[in-house]
Amino acid sequence: MTPERHKPTLLQSFNNAFQGLVYAVRHQRNMRIHLIVAVGVLVGSVFMDLSKLEMIAILVAIMFVLVTELINSAIEAVVDMLTDQYDPRAKAAKDVSAGAVLLAAVNAVVIGYLVLTDRLTNRALRVLNAIKDSPRHLTIVALAVVVAAAIAWKATRKKGTPLWGGLPSVHAALAFAGWTAVTFIVGSSRQGLLVSAITLLIALLVAETRVETGIHSLLEVTFGALLGAIITTVIFQAAF
Repeated sequence: MTPERHKPTLLQSFNNAFQGLVYAVRHQRNMRIHLIVAVGVLVGSVFMDLSKLEMIAILVAIMFVLVTELINSAIEAVVDMLTDQYDPRAKAAKDVSAGAVLLAAVNAVVIGYLVLTDRLTNRALRVLNAIKDSPRHLTIVALAVVVAAAIAWKATRKKGTPLWGGLPSVHAALAFAGWTAVTFIVGSSRQGLLVSAITLLIALLVAETRVETGIHSLLEVTFGALLGAIITTVIFQAAF
């Protein structure tokens, strides 16, 4: 009898999904290019004073490109698994999936042009006001860049999975990125320092649980914490 397959837990499902992202970044050159461009656009959008709808349009365009590239990578992997010889049907499958990525990329370029072109003029005069008036926007960008950097780093390593082990700890990176963002937003007042201290304590507890449960080593957690704090600091310092 065939052994019964156990249904993965919710945590395992998330871990498998992140593992797919890491695989695509590690083995697909185009995915790395798309990811770098996405990070660049997100960071650049901080200085453009975008409205909520414009930001949504940019995010949807970016996600559309990344999703189609992931689907394209999956189709290529399945086709290569089924045959290692030339087959016009296999070629058609790869070409069609690549065409989907091309359309998504063209769509992203058009949306980026329509949304950003009017803001490229006199942008130097808008930078400070745009950032100071949109701390949530800046925080989202910082957290997105931290996640992208952590996934990219994990893609270069062969140890651990996205949510279990390996360098760096994504949980620690996000926790300390959040603490850094909160510290910049609340300022140096007495109440601000209290909020920052509480947020730091939460971040430390997150890092501690990763070590105590044996998921990460102290080095992996420390590296993740530094990665999240440094990237967020650089983004906020550049903005302010």
